[in-house]
Amino acid sequence: MKTFHCNRCQQLVFFENVLCERCNALLGYLPDVGEISAFEPADEPTETAETGETVETAKATDKRWRSLHPEAQAQRYRQCHNYAVENVCNWMIPADSPDTLCRACQFTETIPDLTVPENRFYWYKMEVAKRRLLYTLMKLGLPLESRQENPETGLKFAFLASKEDSAPVMTGHNHGRITLNIAEADDAAREKARTELREPYRTLLGHFRHESGHYFFDRLIAGKPMWEAAFRERFGDDRASYADALKTYYDNGPPADWAQHYISAYATMHPWEDWAETWAHYLHMVDALDTAVSYGLALLPDHPQEPELTDQTPVEEASFNNLMSRWFPLTYVLNSLNRSLGQPDGYPFTLASPVIDKLRFVHRVIAASAQKPG
Repeated sequence: MKTFHCNRCQQLVFFENVLCERCNALLGYLPDVGEISAFEPADEPTETAETGETVETAKATDKRWRSLHPEAQAQRYRQCHNYAVENVCNWMIPADSPDTLCRACQFTETIPDLTVPENRFYWYKMEVAKRRLLYTLMKLGLPLESRQENPETGLKFAFLASKEDSAPVMTGHNHGRITLNIAEADDAAREKARTELREPYRTLLGHFRHESGHYFFDRLIAGKPMWEAAFRERFGDDRASYADALKTYYDNGPPADWAQHYISAYATMHPWEDWAETWAHYLHMVDALDTAVSYGLALLPDHPQEPELTDQTPVEEASFNNLMSRWFPLTYVLNSLNRSLGQPDGYPFTLASPVIDKLRFVHRVIAASAQKPG
């Protein structure tokens, strides 16, 4: 994730911010520009005929805002409905658009029951993670359509809660619909699940990245003989029974030598899961490297045997070898910093050669599918 700054006062701001903490300017993300912008009101107040007092000219969702970003100063915007009313978004919509929901919120098909008090906060956290996923997918130029844009193959999300009188909600992907159990937005519940399943890493954003891998397998690989053949060489035959593989995995666990061939134990379950885990890991890498580049992070250790990091190539322009040459030094310092703070490793993974080859394949698929701007 790149860094952003308030266009009014130059304060560092972040992807989720709605107000500048220094000057209180309204902030919003402009997907057409790929930037967080500061805004000032663009509506002119009117006077009532009876009293001459100024009144609001529109509802919150109709209020016009003038962008202060140099790439969008001539344009007017409105807040997404979920920004102005629900307070779970911070994306903006062009003022002349007929839409009430921003591009990101159009991907959400189902939200949790908001009569349950904690669900609003969980919904907010779901939307934050989803927007981070969409940012990365857009940055990589992947073909990204909502069901509104493409009713047949568009992507949609359902955020659901399990109920006592029905089957539990299972996080997963089915024909373009990604379902997430909102319990994953409960930090305590998610950490409990991570511990019980003996996972080294379990995050809400990671779930979004993983499930998006299933979606893009269907979009980019399935039914394309060249890609299918290359996929099966690396990940195995995706035509194998998923139900049988699932049962075998939960009955017997992963092979003892799984780390020599897979990114995670769960990746051993079925080729689809191996792909989704590897896909998620690739997104994890490029987003972290994007952040490092945005901050101008460089590593110049005193000891000659320690890895350096000076390359600042944008991730969307980098070769796979370039990404990997920067990734290893970054993970070394990330883990060292975490340990200095008394925290577990931020990157608890080991990349064996077969895993790197799978990551290279993900890079190839994305590069071949990327839609270049303009």
